[in-house]
Amino acid sequence: MAKLQISHVSVNYAGTAGGSTLALSDVNLALDPGDFVVALGASGCGKTTLLSCIAGFMQPSEGEIVLGGRKVEGPGAERGVVFQKHALMPWLNVVDNVAFGLRMRHVPKAERDRIALDKLRLVGLEKFARHPVYQISGGMQQRVGLARALASDPEVMLMDEPLGALDALTREQQQELILDLWWKTRKMFFFITHSVEEALFLATELIVMTPSPGRIAHRYRVEFGRRFIDNRDARKVKADPEFIRLREEILQLIHSAPDVAEAA
Repeated sequence: MAKLQISHVSVNYAGTAGGSTLALSDVNLALDPGDFVVALGASGCGKTTLLSCIAGFMQPSEGEIVLGGRKVEGPGAERGVVFQKHALMPWLNVVDNVAFGLRMRHVPKAERDRIALDKLRLVGLEKFARHPVYQISGGMQQRVGLARALASDPEVMLMDEPLGALDALTREQQQELILDLWWKTRKMFFFITHSVEEALFLATELIVMTPSPGRIAHRYRVEFGRRFIDNRDARKVKADPEFIRLREEILQLIHSAPDVAEAA
């Protein structure tokens, strides 16, 4: 089975007047199928830069990223990306938005419609398949984005703060949906968030990154998402004393991140 290996990845952004900014420094990370890695850290810690390298939107200055034995050198269908803003095409209806990537790969219409409808069922939107996207809510639009990313059957799901623009209730519902999709598909997930509670709830591995430059400073193996899959009670999971203790510990780490970076 495919594995994602990130080895000694650094990213140096060229600046003005001949200067440069080291956005990532010697990042090492490995994902196996069924892993759900969540990256946390203050703004400027390189989370999105790392995701962009995994997606193939940019190349590392040093190191390499390998998926299934092949070096990542550009975007590919084996990596599905979900952005904070759904980036749907308003002139297409729901099912055609989900099928768009398949259309670009010249998949026959009957087959791409079948796949798109199947993914819409996974996210609970099959009844809205023929609706214009502007007629559905923000939370539903984000689910369309999830279905679109899943339509190409990627090995890795890359999610850049996909729930950040949603209201609190919708956000919690989407967290539960994402866990269900992860559990059903057993895909690798790499997820970025600024919410410690969200990170603890979703992750099998949580990484805390420090800024200037971005490094992985702390790693946590957690099981709260699996507990939700077992008991279907998110409130109970998030009220667990260990969940609360880890939340406070990680918040303290993030708040002290500039001091950690300076000492590194």
